[in-house]
Amino acid sequence: MNLNKNWILIGGTILIAYLIYSSSIGSYNKMVNYDETAITAWSNVENVYQRRADLIPNLVNTVKGYASHEKETLTGVIEARAKATSVSIDPSNLNAENMQQFQQAQTGLTSALSKLMVVVERYPDLKANQNFLELQSQLEGTENRIAVERRKFNESVKGYNIYIRSFPKNMVAGVFGFERKVQFKADEGAAKAPEVKF
Repeated sequence: MNLNKNWILIGGTILIAYLIYSSSIGSYNKMVNYDETAITAWSNVENVYQRRADLIPNLVNTVKGYASHEKETLTGVIEARAKATSVSIDPSNLNAENMQQFQQAQTGLTSALSKLMVVVERYPDLKANQNFLELQSQLEGTENRIAVERRKFNESVKGYNIYIRSFPKNMVAGVFGFERKVQFKADEGAAKAPEVKF
């Protein structure tokens, strides 16, 4: 009788060890899947930001032909583009500091483009130019794509973060070094409505 009791105890211990092992392997593999999804989403974000950066030289050259004495604004756009394209983040190191640097560079470029569009308002011939209209349309479409890809990235990071922080997955995540990723946040002051004066 004692022998049967020992075999049951050994068998139960092996079964519990196997269940813990298979659960850990399943959790680990799922974490890898979520991590890779977030990395892919980040690549898509960078892709649309690169598309915007690629459109800017053509836009600046088109504006330059009509508004050559607006050199300061054109130079500002070119410098902001250079800064924005120089800041890149390794997707495996998406921490708050890196994300903030990336967002600041992109916000600088957005601001420079806004100034350029204000300059364009002074040149009716430029606003009617077919090349400019096409570039402006592509840029607007790209800005929409940026918003969509940022949202998709945030959703994938949310799924990843929820998974690695849920119990008992958080223990597996801690053992294998899966850390929380940061999301895009609204630009500073975005919640405040702009003041309109007539």
